[in-house]
Amino acid sequence: MKKKIVFVLAGLFVIILVAVAFGQYKPGMFSMRQKIQAPDFSLKDISGKTFRLSSLRGNPILMFFGATWCAACRGEMPYYKNLYQKYGGQGLKFVYIDVNESSQRVARFARENSFPYLVLVDEYGSVAENYNLIGVPTIFLLDKDRNIVGISHRVADLHVERFFPAIK
Repeated sequence: MKKKIVFVLAGLFVIILVAVAFGQYKPGMFSMRQKIQAPDFSLKDISGKTFRLSSLRGNPILMFFGATWCAACRGEMPYYKNLYQKYGGQGLKFVYIDVNESSQRVARFARENSFPYLVLVDEYGSVAENYNLIGVPTIFLLDKDRNIVGISHRVADLHVERFFPAIK
């Protein structure tokens, strides 16, 4: 009987470790049950110009944290671009934030992939850390007051259309 209890507890411990390792749980992760305003930040874009998140107040924002080496990020890019084409002219602001890479590498990647939206460089990962990122891609949907209303690893899970119900 004692062996069964030890075995079950060891199994639960392993499951928890795997969940934490694969980003399924992180203490302190944003909760969607309460309104939490996205932390403001300043970063340089790929041209060296400083951008501040609070400058977009009054518009919903889709923030995509990614990296040039990330295959899953590349897989999400067509969906992100499609949303940009569909909603970019309707007031939804798009911000791509590359994490832990040089501005030269990110600029080359953005040019090669014809990114039509704002591309920022979080070279040392400080903004990603402030947002409790556990991996890329991670996409945040913010309402016009900069409250976080959605977080996902897939663009399709965020239901952007709720801000623009008339557009199909």
